[in-house]
Amino acid sequence: MSTPTLVRTAPTEHPVLEVLAERWSPRAFDAENAIDEAKLAASLEAARWTPSANNSQPWRFIVARRGTALHAQVVDALVGFNQAWAVNAAVLVVAVAETATEDGTPITHALYDLGQAVAHFSVQAHHEGLLVHQMSGFDPEAVREFADLEPRFSAVTVFAVGEFGDVTALPEVLQQRETAPRVRRPIAETVILSA
Repeated sequence: MSTPTLVRTAPTEHPVLEVLAERWSPRAFDAENAIDEAKLAASLEAARWTPSANNSQPWRFIVARRGTALHAQVVDALVGFNQAWAVNAAVLVVAVAETATEDGTPITHALYDLGQAVAHFSVQAHHEGLLVHQMSGFDPEAVREFADLEPRFSAVTVFAVGEFGDVTALPEVLQQRETAPRVRRPIAETVILSA
């Protein structure tokens, strides 16, 4: 049984859906529980139905469950800081962008559409009671090698998925990050033009 999730609701400037305000990115993952396959499938289904330009769906996912050789390969591709905590996640997912078609035509919106797919995944996962933490600290070429990705595919990010674990099992610096107040730049500093 996993540790109850901390209450981490965002102090929003304006009301938003609860699933958005409550979604956050922990590093304390339960190292024992396997992924609930129905919840994972629902999250992947949400990503599948993400909008994309011309319905091109320029995203792919490498789904690595803890205890498998594939999970170990993804962990090995992470930078040491991320390895320290992400190894406990029930699943590590590599988000891959299809940056060109089979005939070599660039897909200029691939990164944008992939980002939307990961966002849809993370919101659905939170709704399902799973937690997601995205990482940019990994070696994309290591992923390319073990996944045998064609040149037109690029590993963009890795995200950890699972249930909340024991915060006290994290190194002290990460315990502090896990419980620190949530902050964001104000909307007024984010919108650069408005008429």
